[in-house]
Amino acid sequence: MNQRQVTQTDAYSLILEAIDVGDYKPGDRLVESDLADKFGMSRTPIREALQRLETQSLLERDGRSLIVASLDHNQMSELYIVRRELEGLAARLAARHATPEEVKLLREMVTADDALVNDPAALSRANRRFHKQIHLASHNRYLVQQLDLVHRTMALMATTSLAAQGRGQIAQSEHDGIVRAIEARDEDAAEKALRDHISIAFMTRLQQDADRREAQG
Repeated sequence: MNQRQVTQTDAYSLILEAIDVGDYKPGDRLVESDLADKFGMSRTPIREALQRLETQSLLERDGRSLIVASLDHNQMSELYIVRRELEGLAARLAARHATPEEVKLLREMVTADDALVNDPAALSRANRRFHKQIHLASHNRYLVQQLDLVHRTMALMATTSLAAQGRGQIAQSEHDGIVRAIEARDEDAAEKALRDHISIAFMTRLQQDADRREAQG
């Protein structure tokens, strides 16, 4: 890989990470010169990275500007349906293929993350790490690639369902159930536990949206 390719990849990853952590939210405008200054690189790799993000529908046009895309109700529903199916499959395969070390790491993650239930932002970051570890434990590279795309698109949601009152504690309990099924090598239970987890997260997000619409009158 030449230096130009490395720089382009770095620019893409840096912008994506900035969107993922909320530095840039849906509707925010991304300007080449500002991003080049922020990340200390030339505008060419920034421009190429922005084009790549646009083709992935993570950015959209607003006149001549590129802004962080947002998801409407139907897009969010479609995303959660796909996520539920793929995550369920990942849990099933993790129960079948995860090494003892990977299973131990999942258990340690759940234990450590219990301390974050009152910090939605930190718990959201930990939640992404936990789910990524399940994806990797599936030992299926193509499934991991598809789930990476799903989770990148999840960054277009301005809020986390873990911010809902009491959701953090409940989500941690659900994570515990997922890991117990993987520890037991129970593929059916692992798949069901993770599918149910995603369904509950989706219902929580729908309630958040309904509450926000009501508050806006």
